[in-house]
Amino acid sequence: MSKALAVGDQAPELAIPDQQGKKVTLDSFKGKQVVLYFYPKDDTPGCTKESCDFRDVESQILRAGGTIVGVSLDGKESHQKFIKKFGLPFPLLSDESAAISKAYGVYKEKNMYGKKYWGIERSTFVIDPEGKVKAIFRKVQVDGHADEVLKALKA
Repeated sequence: MSKALAVGDQAPELAIPDQQGKKVTLDSFKGKQVVLYFYPKDDTPGCTKESCDFRDVESQILRAGGTIVGVSLDGKESHQKFIKKFGLPFPLLSDESAAISKAYGVYKEKNMYGKKYWGIERSTFVIDPEGKVKAIFRKVQVDGHADEVLKALKA
């Protein structure tokens, strides 16, 4: 078990496909702050609200020198439908092997209605232009989260 990521650590590299199947790396965002948010599942109530909240503050995030990237275990077809349905203007990455989720320490055993399963714990990382972790939000509560992230981005 690797140690948990901390503020100031080098962010683990990504190399996973977006909704178009195009490989995305952290290097592709050099010079920008990246809001990397991990969410459990496309088109579910909490994830939809969180994604739409990020959509609604996207212009402010861009003005603050940031860019938004979502990550879940869903495949690209699921991401394409989710993006189209809610007009999401940022890429959603498919971490189908959970390798990136594990690298960021957000792939956890969960318990729903007494059933145990593995999945993503809703978490957001703000990564600075040099690829270092600037802020970490774990076990995210959706309400007000996009505004919290915006504050961290501007800090």
